[in-house]
Amino acid sequence: MRRWSRRGHGSTRPTPDGPILPPLDIAICGAGPAGLAAALFLHRAGHRVTVFERFETARPLGSGLILQPTGLTVLGALGLLPAMLELGSRIERLHGADAATGRTVLDVRYASGRNGRFGLAVHRAALFGVLHRAVEAAGLSIETGRDVDALDETGRKPRLVYAGGTRTVSFDLVVDASGARSRLKRHVAVASEPRALAYGAFWASLAWRGGFDPHALSQRYRQASVMIGVMPIGRVAVGETDQAAFFWSLKPDDAAAVQARGLDAWKDRVRSLWPETEACLGQIDGFEQLTLARYGHHTLHRPAGRRLAVIGDAAHSTSPQLGQGANMALLDAAALAHALASTDDIADALARYCQARRLHVRLFQALSLAFTPFYQSDSRLVPLLRDTLVSSVARVPPAPAILAALVSGMLADPLRRIGLAEPDWSVVAAATAAPAPDRPARP
Repeated sequence: MRRWSRRGHGSTRPTPDGPILPPLDIAICGAGPAGLAAALFLHRAGHRVTVFERFETARPLGSGLILQPTGLTVLGALGLLPAMLELGSRIERLHGADAATGRTVLDVRYASGRNGRFGLAVHRAALFGVLHRAVEAAGLSIETGRDVDALDETGRKPRLVYAGGTRTVSFDLVVDASGARSRLKRHVAVASEPRALAYGAFWASLAWRGGFDPHALSQRYRQASVMIGVMPIGRVAVGETDQAAFFWSLKPDDAAAVQARGLDAWKDRVRSLWPETEACLGQIDGFEQLTLARYGHHTLHRPAGRRLAVIGDAAHSTSPQLGQGANMALLDAAALAHALASTDDIADALARYCQARRLHVRLFQALSLAFTPFYQSDSRLVPLLRDTLVSSVARVPPAPAILAALVSGMLADPLRRIGLAEPDWSVVAAATAAPAPDRPARP
C-alpha cells in the first residue's frame, strides 16, 4: 500500500513506494467546497482534473458555517489553513438560552475537549474564495454553464451527459460533488433522495455590530418551534467589514404567511424574544435580504458506482444542527484522494473510500437526525427534556468532553482512516491568531 507521510499541521504527502495509479482523467461535477477540495487533492496527486459547474459563474450559496477541527485539518493538508484563519472568526463556545427566562440550556465549550480545539466561523464566500483561488493558481479548468444531467455508461469509461443530451469525452473517473439534489447519484447501486425536514430557516449575512460574544455561536429558543442565532463569521476578504450570520428558524411552508404579515410584524416577533437582535434587525430593510434555507436528510448506502465517487451533500445531507456539513464534504474529498493513492485499481480505491467514510458519516447522520427535534420541531415534550434533564446531564463529566468531541466532528476519529493527523491546535492558534470581531465595525 502506498505510504503517506505527515508534514506540517496535519498535512500529508504521498510517497512513491507502493502501487500507484497512472494519471487519470477525472471529471468533478460541482464547484462547491467538496468539488474544489477534491480537485486540488487529485491534481496534486498528478491526475488530470476538469471541474464542471452548472452555473455560468461558480459562486457560493448561503451565509455562514463553522469549520470544525476536522475540516480545518483537511484545509491544513491543502496548505490553505493560514488563509482561512486570516478571514474567519475563532469560535470557542456554542451557547443557547431560553428566550423567556434567559436560562442556559446549551453550553458546549471546545476547551472541554482535547488538543486545544476550536471552531472557525466563516462566510461561505470566504471558504469558496480560498479554495477557488487555489484552484485557479493550480491552473485547473472549471467549465461553467455545464448542466450535467446523467452519465453515459455504455462504454468502458463513463461520459457526462448534459441536460440537452450532448455528451463529453470519456473519463477514467467521475466525482459527483453536485449537492443534495444531485442527478448523478442515481447511478449508484442504491440511490436515495433527501427527505424534506419540517423546519428550515431565514438566513442573512449582516455587518457585525457587537453586543454578542465574539467567540460564540449564540442562540435563543422558544420551545423547539423558534430558534434565533447570531454568529460572527469574519470577513469575505482581507480588508473588508466583519460580518455576522443571523438566522431565524421556521417551516418553509410558513414563509409566505410570515412575509404577508409584513417585515415590521416579523421584526417585532424577533425583538420580543431577543431584544439584543435589534443590532441585526436594523440592517434588514426587506425580506429579499433573507435567504430561505430548506433542509433534507439522506445518506447513500454506498457513495460510489462504476467509476463514480459521490462526495459531500450528494452523498449525505442533513439539518445543520451539528454544524458538520462542509466539514464532512472536505473529509470526503481527502478520503477519496487518499484511497486513490493507496491502490493501483480504481474499483478497489472506490471501495476503500466508502469504507473509510462509512462509520463517521453514519454516526453523525444518525446523531444529527436525533438532535434535530430538540431544536427544530413542534414537540413540547422534547424541548422540555432539553431544557431540564439534558441540560443538567450535559454539565456532569464526562459529558462536556463528549459534547466537545461531538461538535468538533472527532467522534469515531475520521482523520486516521484517511491518512491525516490532527495538529495541536494550541500551537496553530499561537502561530496564526484568527481575528475576532471585537473591534468596531469598519464603515
